Amino acid sequence: MQKSTLLFLLVLLSAAAYHIGRQRSLQVAGGAVRNLHSLPSYYGYYAALWCGIPALLILFLWASLENSIITQLVISALPDGLNSVPSDRLSLLINDIRNVASSAVAGEIDPAIEAAANHYLKLKDTSNRLLSVLAISVAITGAAYARQRISKEHRARNYVEKSVTIFLVVCSTLAILTTIGIVLSVLFESIRFFQKVPVTEFLFGLDWSPQMAIREDQVGSSGAFGAVPLFMGTLLISLIAMLVAVPIGLLSAIYLSEYAGSRFRATAKPLLEILAGIPTVVYGFFAALVVAPFVRDLGARFGLDVSSESALAAGLVMGIMIIPFVSSLSDDFINAVPQSLRDGAYALGATQSETIRQVIIPAALPGIVGGVLLAVSRAIGETMIVVMAAGLTANLTVNPLAAVTTVTSQIVTLLVGDQEFDSPKTLAAFALGLVLFLVTLALNIIALHIVRKYREQYE
Repeated sequence: MQKSTLLFLLVLLSAAAYHIGRQRSLQVAGGAVRNLHSLPSYYGYYAALWCGIPALLILFLWASLENSIITQLVISALPDGLNSVPSDRLSLLINDIRNVASSAVAGEIDPAIEAAANHYLKLKDTSNRLLSVLAISVAITGAAYARQRISKEHRARNYVEKSVTIFLVVCSTLAILTTIGIVLSVLFESIRFFQKVPVTEFLFGLDWSPQMAIREDQVGSSGAFGAVPLFMGTLLISLIAMLVAVPIGLLSAIYLSEYAGSRFRATAKPLLEILAGIPTVVYGFFAALVVAPFVRDLGARFGLDVSSESALAAGLVMGIMIIPFVSSLSDDFINAVPQSLRDGAYALGATQSETIRQVIIPAALPGIVGGVLLAVSRAIGETMIVVMAAGLTANLTVNPLAAVTTVTSQIVTLLVGDQEFDSPKTLAAFALGLVLFLVTLALNIIALHIVRKYREQYE
């Protein structure tokens, strides 16, 4: 039995255990729910947990250890001439055996490898059979144990809620550990990079050319890792994007929250937020095929030299993409302003526009600023639009009509293809990622601090 089929069967057994536990609770209570400590559904959940969780733990542990154990058994069964090869050659041999077992190899096959592949398949089949018998037996035993423990005084609700609490704690712990693991991996690789390239050269250097030369007498044989052109390109595109997104997003939020009718608002706001759900690669195609040629042709009419890939094209499309971030957050903060402030302004004779300019916007300004900072962090981390519309040329310029590149696009470029993680060229991607992480983290912390201060003021 395949693991996917076994998992589906365990789900069905857990559902059956739920109904068994629920019916058992009604049976011991004589049909009177008031005689039970918990609701019947909690007894059903209790039985389902005893049925599903131990079996799922066995399935998870078995799947984690199965490949390594089967691999060792296959290696031990190889002929003497094959199981004593070096470790790197042995890993290739294991890959060949797995490819033959999966029928991914055509042509003539070594008889020894074919025999090992057949042995591998037999071990896999035996493992799946043993796992199926063990998991199903444990699931049935757990359901029977839970049914036996059900009584009028049994605190099923306490056990179920405690299990849910443990599950939530485990999930949150995994999320925290995953974040810590990502940060540490980037940090350690960045430290390796800074051992080869000085930090000052990376942060303040004006030339970015990470391609390592083949000959020592070649120009730039050690590579140039000055990241200032990348930082400048990132800031330039982000600035253009915010010049598009902030006015449009803020004005649309003001209109939707203060001027638009309820029917129009109910239709327009979801349509506006659809922009946030469009994949960024679609925005990249739109920027490369529509916006960039339009900007180039428009500049040519005025005698301007516009690159086929420009910061202006990427910034315009990126600004369109992050309009929902600014609009939705600003709309929420404007609506959070107490109605008493509006009523007080109207009572003093202020018009609606004066109330918006002098009362509502100043009151909602901390939240709006926080939303804008979150949108900036989103713009800084964008990749696909920049790669497809702004180019990959590291130019130290503030000209929006020229081709530039950003930190994220260079990370993609440096890690594409087969790379050796010992060269400064590849390790530079981790250093760029660390800088990008610190910048976005700082922006998010500032934004959350501003928003929290705003919420403390009105809540």
